[in-house]
Amino acid sequence: MKVMFMGTPDIAVCCLKSLIEAHNVVCVVTQTDKPKGRGQKMAFPPVKELALELNIDVYQPQTLKDGAFLEVLEMYKPEVIVVVAYGKILPKYVIDYPKYGCINVHASLLPKYRGAAPIQWVIVNGERISGVTTMQMDVGLDTGDMLLKGEVEITDTMTAGELHDKFCEISPRVLLDTLNGLEKGEITPQKQDDSLSNYASMLTKESCKINWDETPQNIINLIRGMNPFPTAHTKYKDKSLKIYSAKITTGNGKNGEIIGIDNGLTVACNGGAINITELQLEGKKRMQAIDFLRGHSLEIGTILGENL
Repeated sequence: MKVMFMGTPDIAVCCLKSLIEAHNVVCVVTQTDKPKGRGQKMAFPPVKELALELNIDVYQPQTLKDGAFLEVLEMYKPEVIVVVAYGKILPKYVIDYPKYGCINVHASLLPKYRGAAPIQWVIVNGERISGVTTMQMDVGLDTGDMLLKGEVEITDTMTAGELHDKFCEISPRVLLDTLNGLEKGEITPQKQDDSLSNYASMLTKESCKINWDETPQNIINLIRGMNPFPTAHTKYKDKSLKIYSAKITTGNGKNGEIIGIDNGLTVACNGGAINITELQLEGKKRMQAIDFLRGHSLEIGTILGENL
């Protein structure tokens, strides 16, 4: 197939690599370059880096709404457009252009977890199974007909970063099977049941804040779901404290109270306690909690999260 590929971050790169091996990728469309790091130097999106390395034409339109992108479509005449975490909503003239339409690889088992951050929210919400879904795009937000799925088991300790890596493993196979099935006419699209959907909203600083009135399991799920980015956080005195990993333990105290510093940082919450094993205090490096406590005198009885 003649494929136009639309995608931006690392999760899209694995799909692009598999497409290049199996199909004729005529061009890549990605987000514009953005400043990155402390120096704020302009950086290419990961998809662009791969495309340039392989001498594939790259387009980075500021918008698709004005219709100017039709010239690019007419130039390459793709049979299908594959979309993986592109980051822009496609207008109808783009969706309707290719023979086989626009095929999106979405990082959840639709119709659940439509939206921007399904990988994080499935873990935060304590789901045991997730996966990827290919779908025939329409003008709605992740509402198109479902094509194929691939499942991933979520273990008790899996982080969002680890789930992302699992998706990178299975997404290329599901995508190639989808394109092969569409070309042969062997896939029957399935409508989504809107009543089963929920929205995986964009992540904000507020959504990453630890609520110490929650149960130990809910707090652990938040920490796992926000690891490695944007990271669950709380407040220690006047400084932000990022929490990367923790485990459920026993203990009693006020919600948010530091009740132990002998073996990691133990904090009480609603119905028990958690033991923080990896953290980063504002202005310091990320480190194991045991190492952190050797150099910092945290006070038993301090309440985390105050004035956050």
